[in-house]
Amino acid sequence: MLLENVAGQRYGRVMAEITMTPATAREWNDLQAALTGGGDGRTCQCAWVMMRSAEYRAASVDARREALRRETEAPLPPGILAYRDGEPAGWVRVGPRTAHLRFERTRVAAASPEPKDDPSVWVVSCFSIRSEHRRRGVSAALLDAAVAFAREHGARVIEGYPLDNTQQKPSSNALFVGALTTFLDAGFTELARPTETRRLVSLTL
Repeated sequence: MLLENVAGQRYGRVMAEITMTPATAREWNDLQAALTGGGDGRTCQCAWVMMRSAEYRAASVDARREALRRETEAPLPPGILAYRDGEPAGWVRVGPRTAHLRFERTRVAAASPEPKDDPSVWVVSCFSIRSEHRRRGVSAALLDAAVAFAREHGARVIEGYPLDNTQQKPSSNALFVGALTTFLDAGFTELARPTETRRLVSLTL
């Protein structure tokens, strides 16, 4: 089912249509296309945030891919896919923070004032945008869709741990956690600065 349709984004004389849908097993090939268009998505398979450090290091790319495939078969899809003019353009992972095992011991998540075992606290944890679709509004559209998806599924609060891109311009690959300005533009509030480059942002739904 189509989650959202963001139409009428103009770049020069080209009118691009961005549409989004939850990433289920039916969209598996499109999800792989979104993850393999540049950056570390092909090898990571968006498993880095879902596994503890030792488990992630021990897992092969095939094992990470299989773990993601199983997630797409679960009742709650693991994230949202974006299409530009019908072509897979990007993906965002969004879900309960309790499912993100990586955040059990990270400084960015530890800065949160929310209870660590509260399933109503969700997180937007990872973006992957194909290189040809970057700087075209895909990340912002995905974040808006992720917020809507979290609200629809009962989230009380949604957090993000983006890079602060207001001081210097991070590389495209480093922005897999999202850009601070994208979250602020979507209505998130900065709550903490747990590291030199990462910020804790939050939105109450």
